[in-house]
Amino acid sequence: MDDLTLLEQEILKPSPVLVDDISRIQGDILLLGVGGKMGPAMARVARQAADIAGSSQRIIGVSRFSDGDARTALEAAGVETIAADLLNEADLAALPDAPNVIYLAGHKFGTTGKEPFTWAMNAYLPGRVAEKYRNSNIIAFSSGNVLPFVPVTSGGVSEETNPDPIGEYAQSCLGRERIFEYFSQKNNTPMLIYRLNYAVDFRYGVMVEIAKSVLSGEPIDLRTENVNVIWQGDANEIAIRSLLHCASPAKILNVTGPETVSIRWLAQQYGLRFQKEPLFIHEEQPTALLSNASEAHKLFGYPRVTLKEMIDMTASWLLQGGKLINKPTHFQERGGKF
Repeated sequence: MDDLTLLEQEILKPSPVLVDDISRIQGDILLLGVGGKMGPAMARVARQAADIAGSSQRIIGVSRFSDGDARTALEAAGVETIAADLLNEADLAALPDAPNVIYLAGHKFGTTGKEPFTWAMNAYLPGRVAEKYRNSNIIAFSSGNVLPFVPVTSGGVSEETNPDPIGEYAQSCLGRERIFEYFSQKNNTPMLIYRLNYAVDFRYGVMVEIAKSVLSGEPIDLRTENVNVIWQGDANEIAIRSLLHCASPAKILNVTGPETVSIRWLAQQYGLRFQKEPLFIHEEQPTALLSNASEAHKLFGYPRVTLKEMIDMTASWLLQGGKLINKPTHFQERGGKF
């Protein structure tokens, strides 16, 4: 087994607190939109945690599964899979009931030019799902993009801050939140709105993008000079554990790491590891999309994977030729066009 495989297996192991919490989650867990960037790892760690806990609960992943290999890999890991187009009424109606639903479906990249589809995925479909699973606990993935730009010295915005989305993607994400909130109140459905900002992994995310730029000598745009990040594995565990914290009216939770991270500093850290001088363009702006996740840290503790560990792991992954997912975050975008 090579070093990359060992590294990935070690970092994806479920934590003892996840094992303990999943033993308290009653019934099967259904992940809608499992085929995206986070879904496969989330389903696998849920399955591993349930097995360690001695639970017989089913972990079921639903996606269009345009990539057959991804479906095969999930099934090999013990995750049940269903191929379905969630916008197809017959496919949605045929899905099994489940007491716990994690809603990962959505559309971001390519929003510009496909605005109607974006709104259908991000605001219409949530209503259909909320009606079907009115008797379930629902975790509804959202985005820090619904929040306003704030001064980089502010510490980020809390859950009490009024949303102020820029652009149709962010507006449709707020639409998703509002639709889920409506049905949570209407049907007394326990829900949690999961505002994520930004998950990173070996294969994708802000840190990989910065590391690739340093390695290739590509200039790094500093206009958005500060970000929040959280390791994908920690974000996945928080999503699963959040099933124990659903409420009606829906609870809103910011999910990210504790630091306000400087892009310049991050690039310099990779420069040290790669022995390359980072190149920069544009001037730093005084505001950024930043979230304060102190409520999540109170509920779940600080993330297990530290910032320096993230830097080291992504650097090793790149230097050893690990596979990447070519889905840029566009974290530099300040006009809401994705």
